[in-house]
Amino acid sequence: MKMIKNFKEGLSKNVIILGIVSGLTDISSEMLYPVIPIFLSQFLKAPMTVIGLIEGIAESTASILKIWGGYISDRFRKRKPFIIVGYFLSAISKPIMALAGVWQFVLFARFIDRVGKGIRTSPRDALIAASSDKQHWGKAFGFHRAMDTTGAALGPIITLLLFLILSETEKSYRIVFLIAFIPAILGVFILKKYIKDEGEITKTETLKTQTATEPLSYDFKIFTFIYILFSIGKFSDAFLIMKTKSIVSSTTHTIMVYFAYNILYAFLSTPAGIIADKIGKVKVFMLSFLIFAIVCFGFSKTATPYGVWLFFLIYSFYGALNEGIAKAIISNLTTSNNRASGMGVFQGFSGIAVFLSSLLAGVLWDKFEPSTPFLFSSITSILSLILLFIWIKWRKINI
Repeated sequence: MKMIKNFKEGLSKNVIILGIVSGLTDISSEMLYPVIPIFLSQFLKAPMTVIGLIEGIAESTASILKIWGGYISDRFRKRKPFIIVGYFLSAISKPIMALAGVWQFVLFARFIDRVGKGIRTSPRDALIAASSDKQHWGKAFGFHRAMDTTGAALGPIITLLLFLILSETEKSYRIVFLIAFIPAILGVFILKKYIKDEGEITKTETLKTQTATEPLSYDFKIFTFIYILFSIGKFSDAFLIMKTKSIVSSTTHTIMVYFAYNILYAFLSTPAGIIADKIGKVKVFMLSFLIFAIVCFGFSKTATPYGVWLFFLIYSFYGALNEGIAKAIISNLTTSNNRASGMGVFQGFSGIAVFLSSLLAGVLWDKFEPSTPFLFSSITSILSLILLFIWIKWRKINI
């Protein structure tokens, strides 16, 4: 009982419910994510350049709307309405994808899904921060990533089981797209019933303060710039999946690798957040850049299933040490009046960089060889790590 009490310390009802909703949504999304590039390539005959374009446009759409969603949420001092609309749009995109007969229709469905993600993400992250004590921000965001990633682990397994029942045909892919709607819409109902705006966003304020936003700090801008540089080399996971598929051949084997990655990622995320709260968020976060560089270099060289398993599992450590802790750092570099805006700017511009990275990775893959985008990403990761170290020493950052 004491262990459970210690685990729940710093995790409010809002944080737990948002974690559950995120987990359900990721079950839905990740039922599809590892098979969409295969569906595009095998049945719709799309080249890797088109797959990179689709992922890039989808992610950049989410990124641009994260900026808008954060700003509007701060302006109106509301989080829940934007979160609900965002999750609902992502839910309805799943059955739409089942109708795709050409790659352009997949792009349309992915666009709707990412519009939903863009609208909800910044207000949701601001609500997590508002619903948690400052000393537990690393744990709160780590827990959210853990729940999110648990869903991401379960999604591919559900798809794999469905393929075992239905056999791997074009029709079975479309059935999977339809079934993925169920956990996503369930998450919307839970969100609507149990989540409430609270903390800093429910205080009585004058119209002037409700509509005003504070400028973002100098250190916020430096950290965001460094992360944008890193993101230029952080292409979509679709490329890791396609690289894995090219080596292990089997779709089932590819899904099992992706499942193992997500399970380990989920297991590590909350402890990583707790450790970051204790010894320093930026120190722990720096390791993620180094790990990503190692993983990309490894994927550029490996040609065996054993190598794929090794580097995908190492990639789990990158995930646990990166996104959740980055949000905790951003929470420290912003205030209650501009936190959603800050989350939006940070995730928005870094996401646009991921669009460029995914597009560039597709071109490098097609025009040169599959190892080229991985080598490029390894170099940008090391450069970003060096700049992060310089920033910490120069500005005497102690977060």
